Amino acid sequence: MKGARKYMKIGFDNQKYLKMQSEHIRERINQFGDKLYLEFGGKLFDDYHASRVLPGFAPDSKLQMLLQLADQAEIVIAINAADIEKNKIRHDLGITYDVDVLRLIQEFRDKGLYVGSVVITRYTGQPSADLFRTKLQNLGIQVYRHYPIEGYPNDIAHIVSDEGYGKNEYIETTKPLVIITAPGPGSGKMATCLSQLYHENKRGIKAGYAKFETFPIWNIPLKHPVNLAYEAATADLNDVNMIDPFHLEAYGVTTVNYNRDVEIYPVLSAMFEGIYGYCPYKSPTDMGVNMAGNCIIDDEACKEASRQEIIRRYYQALNRLAKDKGSKDEVYKIELLMKQAKITTSMRAVVSVANELSAKNGSPAAALELPDGKIVTGKTSALLGASAAVLLNAVKELGGIADNIHLISPTFIEPIQGLKVGYLGSKNPRLHTDEVLIALSMCAATDSNARLALEQLPKLHGCQIHTSVMLSSVDIKMFNKLGLELTSEPIYEKKKLYR
Repeated sequence: MKGARKYMKIGFDNQKYLKMQSEHIRERINQFGDKLYLEFGGKLFDDYHASRVLPGFAPDSKLQMLLQLADQAEIVIAINAADIEKNKIRHDLGITYDVDVLRLIQEFRDKGLYVGSVVITRYTGQPSADLFRTKLQNLGIQVYRHYPIEGYPNDIAHIVSDEGYGKNEYIETTKPLVIITAPGPGSGKMATCLSQLYHENKRGIKAGYAKFETFPIWNIPLKHPVNLAYEAATADLNDVNMIDPFHLEAYGVTTVNYNRDVEIYPVLSAMFEGIYGYCPYKSPTDMGVNMAGNCIIDDEACKEASRQEIIRRYYQALNRLAKDKGSKDEVYKIELLMKQAKITTSMRAVVSVANELSAKNGSPAAALELPDGKIVTGKTSALLGASAAVLLNAVKELGGIADNIHLISPTFIEPIQGLKVGYLGSKNPRLHTDEVLIALSMCAATDSNARLALEQLPKLHGCQIHTSVMLSSVDIKMFNKLGLELTSEPIYEKKKLYR
């Protein structure tokens, strides 16, 4: 056990955000008249990045905000046909983009939001896209197809014509607020919005466009840790935050946007002029509706949370590189961001504790920071892996249970090990985190200490944990479910040619 620092404070007023954001979107709908196409960037109902860097921001804040507009809103989900064809994975969930579309539809429906349709973008007759389209149609979901446009995005005359946007299938919508969302970046959300504006204008409908991206936050400094954390989160996409030069020129005010929006703005402006005869926005910042920067109530708390997030992203990039799933460029970019923010991994308290324990024992170790700032550790033993051990030690500490009390009797653990090795073909007899929690729940039926320990699990949400080796997918998923914020050294527990 180590005694430590003051724990993370609330830095964001979530209720103020819900009120301000929904009001601002209503104002934008009214600005255009008949209909607003709102490009929705980032995650709509599970924005854990935002909740980590803006402590107090609820992961479902954007969903709650939209529920306040539910009577006016419908959702269109965009997916790139090329992403269906290559089975692109959403790494935080471990599922393909097409499967995630089905998940999103179900989640939205369960929450009471209306999903009008799915649009398959950049469609060129891909067989897997056809199969997915048929599957959706069999489920009663309307599907539209949008096509690649020759000369996009520079040949404005061709794009804004019947041979460009005009060839796309017109998406039938019924509500004044149409939210265009997607499983991930590169899905064609903006192009879908602009295509619809072209079609609506031809039909005499006054439709507008706005963009809702939580990050970068436009009205905090360029090098604020919250904005740097966004760059770290998108290091694999080569997004770069920058001062919006168009906004500065138009208003004399410094705001923050990111390179893709700044680069595409002259093209967007020309497209608006081609559709409407004028551009309603003087800058990329004008297109946005994000109010998050106005709801930061403790700047230092958000800065510290963002520094921790940058370190987490650094370790994630190192882990991906070690698994041949990432790039050195991604790691290098985050290292540069750490230098800009004057951050080192030593600022993450659990890192040195886990690594020192591992070096001392010559085996994998884990360290977990509790809500009061205390750090508990777990080491590898004959019965438990380090991750399982630290989990048990954490709930013991939170429940005030003496260290010498066995929450799970060795006589319970040994039969489980026998099942794993003797019948299920596992070479590792030690219990994973999921197996330990199942055993703990069984013991809780008859043992008051085990029951008390089990009741402490919700308190682990938001706690920091570091392991001296990379973990199995089972342990990673379990820590995610518990809401633990994990980092791991980019080291395999054992060297193998095949995994």
